[in-house]
Amino acid sequence: MRSLDDVFCALSGSAFRMRFRLGAREQAYLEDQGAEEIASHARRIIWERLGPAYPRNDGKQTPMRGHPVFIAQHATATCCRGCLAKWHAIPAGRPMDEAALKHAVAAVMRWLGEQPLSRVASPAPKRGKQLKLDL
Repeated sequence: MRSLDDVFCALSGSAFRMRFRLGAREQAYLEDQGAEEIASHARRIIWERLGPAYPRNDGKQTPMRGHPVFIAQHATATCCRGCLAKWHAIPAGRPMDEAALKHAVAAVMRWLGEQPLSRVASPAPKRGKQLKLDL
């Protein structure tokens, strides 16, 4: 496996990988769920979709939107076994081991952590009981 620093340096030279950004919906979901929960999602998604030696629909199993992990997988080349082999030196053709799984999750979480915070305005306060301030 390549170090994540080396992988991210190489990915920075890919116009395709650099074009990925979280949409407002994915950003809001990320902020709402928190890093620990998203890491749990990443682990499950990567294990289920990339864990087998020959995943079903390999190369087409990761959607391009809909969940922050999916977008991060494309941005970090952890979207299919071919990309894992090419960019991360995680061999295809054999089941993913725990070290490879942790590496892929770490790549996804690092990328998500480096994304700019959303600039979406906070929602308007709900009607109902109002807090009264004595100034």
